[in-house]
Amino acid sequence: MLSLLLKKIKTMNYLKLFNLNNKTVFVTGGAGWLGSAMTEALAEFGANVVIASRDKNNCLKRAEALQKIYPKVKIVGTGIDVTSTVSVRRCFKNIIKKSGGINILINNAYDAKKNRLADMTDKEWNYTMEGCLTSVFRCTREIIPYMKKQGGGVIINIASMYGIVAPDPRIYRNSNFYNPPNYGTAKSGVIQFTKYCATHLASDGIRVNAISPGPFPFLETRKFKWFAQELKNKVPLGRLGHPQDLKGAIVFLCSEASSYITGHNLVVDGGWTVW
Repeated sequence: MLSLLLKKIKTMNYLKLFNLNNKTVFVTGGAGWLGSAMTEALAEFGANVVIASRDKNNCLKRAEALQKIYPKVKIVGTGIDVTSTVSVRRCFKNIIKKSGGINILINNAYDAKKNRLADMTDKEWNYTMEGCLTSVFRCTREIIPYMKKQGGGVIINIASMYGIVAPDPRIYRNSNFYNPPNYGTAKSGVIQFTKYCATHLASDGIRVNAISPGPFPFLETRKFKWFAQELKNKVPLGRLGHPQDLKGAIVFLCSEASSYITGHNLVVDGGWTVW
C-alpha cells in the first residue's frame, strides 16, 4: 500500500514539472499546419493560449474549436502582422492588458518567397528574411520589456533542419518542391539569434530556445508519392514527421522540466541531420 502511494506521489511530481497551469502562451502562426498541434498541446497541459496570425478569422475559428475541447483554460484568437512593429506592439499590449501578462512567446509564424538561386530577386530574398528572421527579432524585442517587468519568461523560436544542413537537390529533382536559398539562410539566423538572446537575457530570468523541425510536409504535398518516398528515404526513422510529433518538444521547453536549458536548438527531424 505504501509503495503504491509513493509511486503515485512520484508520478504527480513528474507531471508537475510539465504543468502549464496559469501560464499565458502567445503563439504566432498558431492556427497553421504546425502551430495547430502546438496550441493543442499547450491547452492540454493547462496553459491559456493566444493564437495569432494575419488571418484573424482563422485564429478565431481555431480558438473556438480548442475552447470546446479544453473548457478549463482560456483560448483567444487574434490578428497580428509580425512584419509590422505597430501591429506587434498593439497586439502584445492588448493581450497583456486583458490577461495580465505573457509568460511564453512562441515565434512560429513565417512567410517566404520561392525562386531558384540564379533567378532570385533582391525583393524575393528580402521578403523571406523579413518573414522568417526579422519578424522573430521584432516579436522578441517587443516582448522583452514585459518579461523583464514580470521577472522572467520563456521564448521559443521555430527554426528548421535547413537552418542546420543544406537541402539535397537530388531529392527535389526539378520539381516545385525544392527548398529556396533564402529559407535556410533565414532559419540558420533564427538559431544564431536564439543563442545570442539566451546569453543576453539569462540574467533577466528569460530562457530562449529553438526547435528545428525536420520533414513535415503538408498533406497536399504528401499526395505526390515519389516525393514523399524521397523524403522518407533520407530519414533514419523511415517516416515523415506529423505535427503531433512536436507536441512533446513544445511542452518540454515551455515547462519547468527544461528550467536549466537555454540557448539550445532541439532538433525534431527523425534523424535527418545526423547524416
